[in-house]
Amino acid sequence: MGTAVVLLTRDLRVHDNPALAAACAAGRVVPLYVLDPTLAGISPNRTRFLHQSLADLREQLRQRGGDLIVRSGDPVTETIRAARDSGADKVHLAADVSGYARRRERRLAAGCEQHRIALELHPGVTVVEPGAVRPGGGGDAYRVFTPYYRAWSAVTRRKLAPTPERLTLPGGLTAGDLPAPPGGESPHAVEGGENAGRRRLSTWSRQDLDGYADAHDDMAGDATSRLSPYLRWGCLSPLEVAEAARARNADAFVRQLCWRDFYYQVTRAYPKLSTQALRPAADGDWRYDDDALQHWQDGLTGVPIVDAGMRQLREEGWMHNRARLITAAFLTKHLGVDWRLGVAWFSRWLLDGDVPNNSGNWQWTAGTGNDTRPYRRFNPIRQALRFDPEGVYVRRYVPELKGIEGAAVHQPWRLPESEFRGLDYPGPLESHRDEAVWLR
Repeated sequence: MGTAVVLLTRDLRVHDNPALAAACAAGRVVPLYVLDPTLAGISPNRTRFLHQSLADLREQLRQRGGDLIVRSGDPVTETIRAARDSGADKVHLAADVSGYARRRERRLAAGCEQHRIALELHPGVTVVEPGAVRPGGGGDAYRVFTPYYRAWSAVTRRKLAPTPERLTLPGGLTAGDLPAPPGGESPHAVEGGENAGRRRLSTWSRQDLDGYADAHDDMAGDATSRLSPYLRWGCLSPLEVAEAARARNADAFVRQLCWRDFYYQVTRAYPKLSTQALRPAADGDWRYDDDALQHWQDGLTGVPIVDAGMRQLREEGWMHNRARLITAAFLTKHLGVDWRLGVAWFSRWLLDGDVPNNSGNWQWTAGTGNDTRPYRRFNPIRQALRFDPEGVYVRRYVPELKGIEGAAVHQPWRLPESEFRGLDYPGPLESHRDEAVWLR
């Protein structure tokens, strides 16, 4: 009977985990997670979600006779050490696309070769592997979504990996302690872990999946899946989610999963997506206004739909997809602030924050990335009137405006001056008081 190590990174699940399934097929298996100090402290919200997910994964592995081996330090050093301590001759790993993940893979490959240990990479982070489909005219990645979607839709999917029923852990290994989940920063953030993710998937699929095409932009209705944190950490298999949606003919939702894959294949080709523009010619003339940036971060711009989104971000570690577009467009196209500052702020708070989707969508909105119409502008008031027509979403997150009925909540500065002054709510930022800005 052989022994294999599976280095878990962003595949914290037992269902449809190709790397884990392959390791189990070898015989004895060492499920390993390394707490990497290089990645620590970036986001208290994600740290809490991660630690909850690790606790959930450990419990599931123990129920199957195994355990989660937890170490702290350099992931390459600790993986090689675990392999040597357990007598493993192979390491399994889910391939990833960020610059850091790719460097980790190369270092791990070199370390395994030095110690005569085989390294096997597996899919599982996306529905379709990044690089599996490429533009017909050459190039490493599609730059436009629609042709990618057509190619992506035609690819034959891999079969779901079997869920291990029993695991055999080699003797002589100490499991290691899981750190206690920190408090995080967002008081209403969802709980991490595969069990929580599968519960959310089950409930949402029953209640909202069939109506997703019509309801996903309804900001007040909040009918989006909210599965993104679980997909980001691999608590849910993106392929399993996509196949379940496709079986229900939920094409609009499947298309959103394809957008996720789209940015992963972009990041694979352009790993500096979070700092370097895909369209350098459009990346200039940014303002660096600390006061404007602070008002945007605090949800005090004086534009209710923007402020509601930014406050939801802080409260929940998550933001409605339409609010993400509105708030990002406001920062970059109205305030003229560098999109990289938006990437960093979202990365601090979002449970689902990652390099491909966070950075890719920011560049799309700023006009520096994968957008065929880079000079488009989003009018926040028109967006609010269209997607939150009665102001329910705004009043949910901006309590200062709860006394204003209906759509009037989106333009409180139009109220009589005495009423507006009594709201304890700021007017639009000084540089954007001209109401014509909102009518473009």
